Amino acid sequence: MRQKRAKAYRKLMSLYSMSFGFRQPYQVLVDSEMCKASIAQKLELNKQLGIVLQGSVKPMVTQCCIHELYLQGKDQQPAVDLAKTFERRKCNHREAIPGDDCLASVVGETNKHRYVIATQSQELRTKLRAIPAVPIVHINRSVMILEPPSKATLEAKESVEEKALHPSAPEIASLPSTVPDEPLKKKGPKGPNPLSVKKKKAKPPSAPKESKSEQHKNQIGEKRKRTDGDLAEQSRSPEESSGHKRKRRRKAHASSGGADDAGDHST
Repeated sequence: MRQKRAKAYRKLMSLYSMSFGFRQPYQVLVDSEMCKASIAQKLELNKQLGIVLQGSVKPMVTQCCIHELYLQGKDQQPAVDLAKTFERRKCNHREAIPGDDCLASVVGETNKHRYVIATQSQELRTKLRAIPAVPIVHINRSVMILEPPSKATLEAKESVEEKALHPSAPEIASLPSTVPDEPLKKKGPKGPNPLSVKKKKAKPPSAPKESKSEQHKNQIGEKRKRTDGDLAEQSRSPEESSGHKRKRRRKAHASSGGADDAGDHST
């Protein structure tokens, strides 16, 4: 597959996935004509469907389509064997009906089960283009092609987007109220953690400052105390201060005795 075509198919399948809820593995309803064409063109149907739809696939077939292949004779036995390898989709038809009518009834008016239709029937493709969100796959000259979205599909996509942008009054009423009971606090710089902040210690009351005159009086009082102490030392008796004098006399006596001894030795 060419790169441009693969990119277009990937984009188209993403549209079906985002707008209509298609999910992998994609459920692909295959009709009898597609089984016959894949055998005639020698195509691996499972592999080609996975390449075109850009993902994993689950091929399915209805009992009416298999019965239609049986009615065409033994020449279509390879197509019958191929159809039997697919998963059976119950169509709830007690008597077999044509394959086109069977697939149209299974898809319904809204394709609520998200089926991808792989068919070679031109009448069925024309009928399915009127139904929104129905991807259609067919084979053209041994090349499998995914058809572009139909007009009904594009209109349904726009309506879905419009509902998402502008919800109705009942939908708005069903939504939970987003208004808080309490007014929101304004964001701003937060203060420090009160538990981590130390309390300020109370300073002791400071003593009143003294005036210059009082400071001068205190200095005079200190001088007077010093002079009184000096007078008290001078008024002491010689006996009280004899301890110091005796030490001095002894030193002097020792010095004089040493001098006398030196004189005796010289004589």
